[in-house]
Amino acid sequence: MLDSKALRTDPEGIAANLARRGFQLDVTAFRAFDDRRKSVQVEADRVRAERNANAKAVGMAKGRGEDVSVQLARAEELTRELALAEAALSAVQSEADAWQLGLPNTLHESVPDGRDETANLELRRHGQPRELGFAPLDHVALGEQLGGLDFDAAARLSGARFVVIRGALARLHRALAQFMLDVHTGEHGYMELYVPYLVSASALQGTGQLPKFEADLFKVPGEHDFYLIPTAEVPVTNLVRDQILDATALPLKFVAHTPSFRSEAGSHGKDTRGMIRQHQFDKVELVQIVRPSESYAALESLTAHAEAILRKLELPYRVMALCAGDMGFAGAKTYDLEVWLPSQEKYREISSCSNCEAFQARRMQARWRNPDTGKPEPVHTLNGSGVAVGRALVAVLENYQNADGSVNVPAALQPYLGGLQRIAAS
Repeated sequence: MLDSKALRTDPEGIAANLARRGFQLDVTAFRAFDDRRKSVQVEADRVRAERNANAKAVGMAKGRGEDVSVQLARAEELTRELALAEAALSAVQSEADAWQLGLPNTLHESVPDGRDETANLELRRHGQPRELGFAPLDHVALGEQLGGLDFDAAARLSGARFVVIRGALARLHRALAQFMLDVHTGEHGYMELYVPYLVSASALQGTGQLPKFEADLFKVPGEHDFYLIPTAEVPVTNLVRDQILDATALPLKFVAHTPSFRSEAGSHGKDTRGMIRQHQFDKVELVQIVRPSESYAALESLTAHAEAILRKLELPYRVMALCAGDMGFAGAKTYDLEVWLPSQEKYREISSCSNCEAFQARRMQARWRNPDTGKPEPVHTLNGSGVAVGRALVAVLENYQNADGSVNVPAALQPYLGGLQRIAAS
């Protein structure tokens, strides 16, 4: 959620920033709406002040032994008027909150201009794509030859965009997640968490998935109307919801391995083959809660932590700064890590690392007590995949494949597989 004070004092500046995203903020309509809100607030304050003054006058009149029937009758009228005024104020405030929840985050000044992903800026590359010397298979063909990826069985169970992983590839998938957790906890200082996979609507509202992106979610109807998490970012970031953190507690660094569930609304026809875009997939998610002055240094470190996984797996990748038109709803600045896939002869996203600044914190009422002012202020929140497990499996299969259809196991993963160096069809 944007800063209400900034919206009121500089709506033109906010509108110009959001226009970089392609989002149009109607400043005239906003000013008219804010004037109406102020008018309702003034009326509620006026009635409340009159009621308080009348109550004081009643007390004084009673002390002098005077007849207070007129004042008591007016007190009843004022109570009814105040109830109506407060109801009107509540309604306009709810309307204001709903409107604000639909506004995306403002962009950091360093975010490059551009309308779509074609304008994203490549910052750096690491590693060179391997010269295979043969026509590479994609991960689907490799997985089927190895007897490890079964999309037909998953379709019988659940429909399209699911997979059953078997045998050595299931072990490899598990090894990837365990390896990532060990690196992030052992080398990067994150605390590992186990979190619920079902969350409330308020949790999703706090991190920005609701109300705008409900079509992308799987809702579980029932007594509580839970939602399946689209990312561990939701439960992990909401751990600081409605809290005022001591300055000495920051930064907080959390990592969690969970499945993620997405309906992929609007993605019909995109990546329908294989594991790139599924309804259920695993991720190792990184979340940091930091002081505002430290959040951009934290973004660089969090991104480097995700990069470390790809470096240790010896997978070629590049780092992209997302342009204004390709930014996610809650992010103020985002880096994407894209891993090389030989079958597609291009880089594909495997991690997205974002600084949300105070946007999520305002929605969650997550604050810290600034020792310089002694007052509670919004924290800054960051998140990133460290990394997507399924896409890492895809990248390992394709980059480590051999001409005979076998797949070498990256050296970093061999200890997790009992020293296994190669996976071949049985």
